[in-house]
Amino acid sequence: MTTWRFGIIGCGSVADFHIEAIREIEDASLTFVSSRKEARVKAIAKQENCAWTTDYQELIHSPDVDIVCVTTSSGSHARIGLDVLNAGKHLVLEKPIAMNTHDAAKLVRTAKERGVTLSVISQRRFEAQHQAVKRVLDEGALGRLLLVETSLSFSRTQAYYDEAEWRGTIAEDGGVLMNQGIHILDLLLWFAGEIHTVYGKIATQTHQIEVEDLGLAILQFKNGAFGTIMASTNIQPGFPATINLFGEKGTIKLEGSTIVHWTVPGRSEPNWTQARTYGGVSDPRSIVSDFHQSQFIDVIASIESGIEPLVTGEDGLRAVQLVEAIYESSAKGVQLHME
Repeated sequence: MTTWRFGIIGCGSVADFHIEAIREIEDASLTFVSSRKEARVKAIAKQENCAWTTDYQELIHSPDVDIVCVTTSSGSHARIGLDVLNAGKHLVLEKPIAMNTHDAAKLVRTAKERGVTLSVISQRRFEAQHQAVKRVLDEGALGRLLLVETSLSFSRTQAYYDEAEWRGTIAEDGGVLMNQGIHILDLLLWFAGEIHTVYGKIATQTHQIEVEDLGLAILQFKNGAFGTIMASTNIQPGFPATINLFGEKGTIKLEGSTIVHWTVPGRSEPNWTQARTYGGVSDPRSIVSDFHQSQFIDVIASIESGIEPLVTGEDGLRAVQLVEAIYESSAKGVQLHME
């Protein structure tokens, strides 16, 4: 059995979830970590018994690394990700794939040219309730999809944004849509498909930041369904994200990791116990690594089989395209057509 060797670039708090996930995969090992902060990277290397460097170029050119996870600030994803791909390594990028569609498309194109796998962290696709919804939709059990409502009612303090100089900036972080909301946008696109029109509004209501802390949108999909988006980091005390799917034949309502309503003709409601509960509502560190682990296993299977991973670079690109469309629509005060 092949043991896939992982390297991680960036040793901030997000890297902890990657480290924990890799540790639990039988045919994976963490062999190399990189960070500009020497004390931090040395401590992690000692903890995980792996090599370390303060120069990520050393990591990406190491023969002891097969797959690289990039967990740096969002604004550096494209630059570092391109270096990883051009070094011929498989790449797992934390969300978002990039801060704009130009850079995202370049990552996708480079991965294809280099013949390596590119996946973007969208670990919520691997949660049991979302897998169940996707099966129902693919099988047509809800009938024609009419409306998908999404909301992300999170809470973030000003102290959260002040914690790191890149947070809340246009160049390095993005707003609630690009940061916290990107997961629910990915699920929306995965469930409902390609978008035809977008009308969006954004605002900065309660935080001293460059970017939006409220994003709203009305969508129409190419399949005729409509969609709504509400994402905010202003909501007190914060609530789990919700997705409501209304079809001709039935309805599914999700809150966090829970199915709160299930009317699907001929399909009984899934019955399982989630390993651990939904998090991230008011503390971004209060999530679990279980689904990062599932995504890494999927990436390994993709590399071994030559079949695309469940979350591709193109998926990451589409999510960023949607965010940019909402921004443009809000700035111009018009509905945009996405082709």
